[in-house]
Amino acid sequence: MKRESKSEAGPTSRASATVGALTALALAAVFLVLGICRVQFTQAQETTGKQPHAASKARDDAKLIARGKYIVEGLAACGDCHTPRNTDGDIDRTKWLAGAPVFYEPAQRVPGWAISAPRIAGVPPGRDQEIITLLTTATWRDGKAPRPPMPHFHMERKDAEAVVAYLKSL
Repeated sequence: MKRESKSEAGPTSRASATVGALTALALAAVFLVLGICRVQFTQAQETTGKQPHAASKARDDAKLIARGKYIVEGLAACGDCHTPRNTDGDIDRTKWLAGAPVFYEPAQRVPGWAISAPRIAGVPPGRDQEIITLLTTATWRDGKAPRPPMPHFHMERKDAEAVVAYLKSL
């Protein structure tokens, strides 16, 4: 009887060992495939993760520039003084914000009245922070208010930053 039980136990233990080995191989294969897929998925995320960030930054920059354009061309009317006029007296859009003689004078003499407005397109006449300070506090780099007819703006910082972004985009 002992032989029968051994002979019966032998094939069962071999079958168990075979099933165990096959199970181990199958699990190893699954883990290997999952590992490879995870590496590829992670690499794909890193690659595509940069693209949306760049696209998002570009969208944010475009919105900032559009806000600055709205302020410069609409609300602040910077082009009225900082853009030359043609012979008809109309703003010459081909020289937009390129600097110009101030085209009007006050009815009464105003000390310090500016006779020209500087170029502000492309590279404004000061560092970004100086322009932002001028637009938010009405104070120029020398600590003085801008000369008339320049308005004394008190913009919010985000609006002043938008104006600088727009001017630099030209």
